[in-house]
Parts: sequence; C-alpha cells; structure tokens
Amino acid sequence: MTKAEKYGQELYEAMRDRRTVPPLMGRDPSLTIDDAYAISLDFLARRRRDGEKVVGKKIGVTSKAVQDMLGVHQPDFGFLTDWMFVEGDIDVDAKALIAPRAEAEIAFILKDNLVGPGVTAEQVIAATAAIAPCFEIVDSRIQDWQIGIVDTVSDNASCGVYVLGAERLDPRALDLPNPNTLGAYGVTLDAGDVILSGSLVPLAPAVKGDRFDMILSDASGPIGSCTANFV
Repeated sequence: MTKAEKYGQELYEAMRDRRTVPPLMGRDPSLTIDDAYAISLDFLARRRRDGEKVVGKKIGVTSKAVQDMLGVHQPDFGFLTDWMFVEGDIDVDAKALIAPRAEAEIAFILKDNLVGPGVTAEQVIAATAAIAPCFEIVDSRIQDWQIGIVDTVSDNASCGVYVLGAERLDPRALDLPNPNTLGAYGVTLDAGDVILSGSLVPLAPAVKGDRFDMILSDASGPIGSCTANFV
C-alpha cells in the first residue's frame, strides 16, 4: 500500500466514522505537498466509489486572516461533490460534521473550462456565468484542527459542506479582487463547476442552533445574501 492509499483510506474512514486522526505530519515528517495532493486524490477516489460526483472545486486559506488563524501561509485546493451541497438547513449529524467552522465566501459558477497554471483574472471573469454568495462549512478530520499545509491538503482542504445563496450575479458588473489560481496538479476548472474562492472573514466555529448570515454588497448596497443554519 502506498502512502497515498494508506492516508487516503485513513481519512476516508475517519470521515465516514465521524472521528479525527492525529496530524499526518506529526507521524510522517517526510510527507511533501505533492504527497498531500496524492492523498487527497485517493481520498476523493474512495468517495467517488460511493457514488459521489465532483461538481466543483474549492480554494482555501486565501486570506491573511485565515492564514494567521490556522498557521498555514499558502492557499490550497480541494474538491466539491454533490453530497457536500446543502440546500436549506445544515444537518450536523446527517453530514457527519465533527468540528465545523463557517466561512463567508463568493462562489464562481463557470460556463467555460479553465486550464492553468497562468490563468489571468480576466480569463476567470470571462469563463464565469455568475457569482453567488455562499457559506463553506469547513471541517477537519485532523485532531483538534492541528493542521499544517500537508494535513489540510490531504484532508480535501478541510472541506465539509457548502451552501449557496439564491442570487446569481454578473461578475462583469462587480468590482472583484483578483482571483487566485490553482497549482498545476492536473486539475482543471470545468464548465458547470462551482468554485469556492476562499473565506472573506476569519473562520467562525459552529454548533447546532447557530445561524450565520452574510450580505454581499457593492457601492449601491446589498446585492445578495446567504444563510448557514445549523440543526
């Protein structure tokens, strides 16, 4: 069994059993970022064998506030599946969430493929059908959120579930910050994908009974909203 298979299976079983595992780097300091993405792909392959379908990607740890909070100082990326999409209330038990945290974000919904590296902000906007306010609910299969970059990458960028607001907004009409690009790991951004762009604010721990609301505004005032309600 390769390292990717060993740790991919471990993280998959931890997710299904709703439990955590000790940090990977603490047990195997030789693990590299390339190893971590291989682990992530093995983890994903096991979920796909369960019938989950990839519907998008997430970019994480993009803001300084989140980087400082987690002690991780470079972006990562992971995969979104249809099982991770929540329409309505977030059932903490049904989604087997362990230690969820809410992130207010902007989601890009693509109409064309994007292949990097070297994708420009202009190309991203041109390939985007719409943007939507959203919450990503991050969760960690790593014990007590003791994550470094290798741990979070291996654990599908610490992704749990996500919620999209109802509004679909034209990105060309808004003043958006320059988007980050994915690394060259053979992963493409495909037409129809939902792309989560990273948290706009620090992560907020969540428990049953909590409700989070985000309002997306431009110079004219509110233009969209999203709610994450934990039950």
